[in-house]
Amino acid sequence: MPDLLLELFSEEIPARMQAQAAKDLERLVVGALSDRGLLLEGVKAFAGPRRLTLAIAGLPAKQPDVSEELKGPKVDAPQAALDGFLRKTGLTKEQLRIEKTPKGDVYLAVIARAGRATAEVLSEVLPETFAKLPWPKSMRFPGSAVRWVRPLHAIVATFDGEIVPFEFAGVASGNITFGHRFLSNGPIEVRRFDDYAEKLEKAHVVLDAERRKAIIFENVKQAAFIHGLEMIPDEALLDEVAGLAEYLVVLIGAIEDQFMDVPPEILQTSMRTHQKYFSLRDPKTGKMANRFALVANTVASDGGQQIVAGNERVLRARLSDAKFFWDQDRKRTLESRVEDLKGIVFHAKLGTQYERVERIEALAGEIAAKVGADVEKARRAARLCKADLTTGVVGEFPELQGVMGRYYALHDGEDAEIADAIRDHYKPIGASDDVAANEVSIAVALADKIDMLSGFWLAHLRPTGSSDPFALRRAGLGYIRTILAGDLRVPFGEVCGFAVSQHLRRALVNHVEEVSGKVRDYVAELAGSATYKAARSLKLVQEASAQFDQRAFDKAFEKTKPVYADLATFMAERLMVSLNSDGLGRSLINAVFSQGGDDDFVRLVARVEALQAFLKTDDGANLLAGYKRAANILRIEEKKEAKSFGTLPEIGVRAADEERELSHRLEVAEHEIASLIATESFVEAMRVMAQLRGPVDAFFDKVKVNDDDPKVRENRLKLLSRLRATLHQVADFSKIEG
Repeated sequence: MPDLLLELFSEEIPARMQAQAAKDLERLVVGALSDRGLLLEGVKAFAGPRRLTLAIAGLPAKQPDVSEELKGPKVDAPQAALDGFLRKTGLTKEQLRIEKTPKGDVYLAVIARAGRATAEVLSEVLPETFAKLPWPKSMRFPGSAVRWVRPLHAIVATFDGEIVPFEFAGVASGNITFGHRFLSNGPIEVRRFDDYAEKLEKAHVVLDAERRKAIIFENVKQAAFIHGLEMIPDEALLDEVAGLAEYLVVLIGAIEDQFMDVPPEILQTSMRTHQKYFSLRDPKTGKMANRFALVANTVASDGGQQIVAGNERVLRARLSDAKFFWDQDRKRTLESRVEDLKGIVFHAKLGTQYERVERIEALAGEIAAKVGADVEKARRAARLCKADLTTGVVGEFPELQGVMGRYYALHDGEDAEIADAIRDHYKPIGASDDVAANEVSIAVALADKIDMLSGFWLAHLRPTGSSDPFALRRAGLGYIRTILAGDLRVPFGEVCGFAVSQHLRRALVNHVEEVSGKVRDYVAELAGSATYKAARSLKLVQEASAQFDQRAFDKAFEKTKPVYADLATFMAERLMVSLNSDGLGRSLINAVFSQGGDDDFVRLVARVEALQAFLKTDDGANLLAGYKRAANILRIEEKKEAKSFGTLPEIGVRAADEERELSHRLEVAEHEIASLIATESFVEAMRVMAQLRGPVDAFFDKVKVNDDDPKVRENRLKLLSRLRATLHQVADFSKIEG
């Protein structure tokens, strides 16, 4: 079957847009062809600095013929209705069929449409598809309404080796492409994908982005090995550089010794951000080496000496700026910078970074006492944790916040635990990032996240299904990961309540200060004519403000209960996401969480894990089946009689042996399970539940629940209700799937 080759050749496409553009092109073209009945056997998309390529295999030569049936008016309908139907279908009355329906005979038009040639369809759909590519940023072409990412120079469009004729953005399609900007010789004529890929390779173009990445990785590794060094892994930089060059030549440059006393994070960030260089390190010491690897997009006659020299000159200027910031920043202590945070707004509704630091400091002290950390160190680290936001290095490289704070803290002589906490309090930033390790770092990290969550919830700026601009989901997951990794018994309700109170107190203090300031200004105006009256007015206002402060706080705190409840639900959902990623079923998590009344995440997880292990056993699976049978019977009967059978059963003379045995075992199990749950002995509680499997099976095998005697029937329904209540001490089994 014929194949389609498509290439859009343009000026340099930004590296960050290439991969998604290739996916979008594939999605749009394949979708348009499918909509027109053209199915395919295979498709492959490629992206590079100057081209997007799509190769589709196994397209039919023409669309399939289609036949469409249209129902018309009734046979006895007015002539005008029939005439309108004939005009619509383009048929004559003799060409219509008559079909019998329950409502009478109707005219039926059968319209056959022959399939069009695929090349003809492609000429129509391809330019429409190109115009729909959703570029993050685009430009308008001169004299055209078309917007595209960069100016187009050529379009290759061939089907079965022949040109598919059309025009897009003033460029006519053809079969001519171009190789490397400097290393190729003139236009290249292509017909199919195989000769296209082969000719581009000879023209010094590596078409496949994954292959370009592999070449860069291997060449950097080999070049570093020659110097006795190794590459510092950087997947994001590898992706970006693979989108900057079509032909890949790796060269090694040197970093001047004067810059090697600058922290390696600054050097790496500067080289990665500004120059796209790969950093190298000594494998013996693990320290960053005074060498870097760059990827050139050409082969130089001098072996790349001038290229390396030019890049070293540029890097010298970049690192001189970084070193200047580093040297200037150390002239002030972090402590002296805390006041500067008053000039940095965290969020319009949540105040400045200084106000945030005050809240985090109080929170960190509260949490430190619960996690066994040094309270004073936690408070000190919290006070300094945002101070590096005012430094020159962080202003230039925001991704180094926290990292630079640690360096400045150590330079100021702060305790190592405090310095580490300043660095680690942002952790974990991503799913693969480690959590904060020591207790002081943990206290500050938790305080930072819970302050942000509670603040944005109070400001009614919660994440929506499609938007989370403040990364609150990440903060919630980070809080949970830190708690679980450290096996920390920190009740969420307590720390959240404390965080909420910090936000409310600050808001009320600001309000009182604002009112008092206005009164002072008013008093100052009256001071010349009514000094005593003015002083008396000020005193009364200050006293009223103090009383108002506490009353307003109590009232406002009471109103936050729904906010806290919503935040607690959000955190439960984050915990579900975290546990589900570890393989715990969502229905099991729901079964435990629905019990409510527990905000100790470690205890909740232990309970879910014990339940999961129990249900994997034969006893657990069978007991779950027995529970569901009992629950179904109860649901039907309770609905039928519009009442609950929640009272204790009275096992009388007519009770079967199996009924008495189950009643006895439930009475024992009920108390044992409650006691074990209270002491967090969840595995043992599951063992007690396992012992119910036999009596439950025997009951359903031998006993008729809906006995003819109403009293016996009701007693047995009460027994099933007690079984349900006993198992619900562990989890709501009705929410467990299977």
